[in-house]
Amino acid sequence: MRYLKLTIAYDGTDFYGWQIQTGKPTIQGEIVAILRRLTQQNIAIHGSGRTDAGVHALGQVASFRTQTALSTEELRRALNALLPPTIRINAVEETGPDFNARWSARAKTYRYRLYRGRVVPPMIWRYVLHYPFPLDEDKMREAATRFVGNHDFAAFAASTGSEDDDQERSTVREVYATELARSADNEELVFTVRGRSFLRYMVRKMVGTLLDVGRGRLAPEDIEKLYESKDRSKSGPTVPAQGLCMMSVEHEEAFRVE
Repeated sequence: MRYLKLTIAYDGTDFYGWQIQTGKPTIQGEIVAILRRLTQQNIAIHGSGRTDAGVHALGQVASFRTQTALSTEELRRALNALLPPTIRINAVEETGPDFNARWSARAKTYRYRLYRGRVVPPMIWRYVLHYPFPLDEDKMREAATRFVGNHDFAAFAASTGSEDDDQERSTVREVYATELARSADNEELVFTVRGRSFLRYMVRKMVGTLLDVGRGRLAPEDIEKLYESKDRSKSGPTVPAQGLCMMSVEHEEAFRVE
């Protein structure tokens, strides 16, 4: 048995997220279908995170087991030849049996792009949220620093749809670092966050809250009050998916095969 790791990039616009859904195009579904064709085996893959509909990735990671004799490079080339051009396999690597793309992950980095110019260039409209209106970016930067650390992010998470499940799940997460900075061309305001793991919609709610700070509806010190309240209705809106991209996933290095 062989254990393989995929590093994947995709444009999430035309997909219903990462996870397989009956009758709907998903990233996981597309990759699994091609792997089964190539290996003639009932392949199951595990992703490092379940990105939602419309969310993009440059560094999603998935793992699977196979008995195929195809080399890692042959698999990479065959997958890219058969997958739609909106999904690319950047690398295929051998791993050990203890590696799991989800459970071996130690950090994930996400980026959200706000386009601040008057007119969005057509080649990037799928990947940014257009917000040309006035914002107090200094206060937004101050607020962004308050996400760093171990906090209860219940006010920044979507409901599971079940009141019982909402009460039972842990909403405490550790954020390692944040940055809110202008892009090199000064046209975009980019929020980057690195953390151990994230709740559903958490990054998009964080960005929505930063926008409320920039608009003067919230103050930077209100972030601590939101942790205490655990009330989703008091934080900012969930911003649209298209501005969000999973940039990279960091794993334990012990899995590597020499």
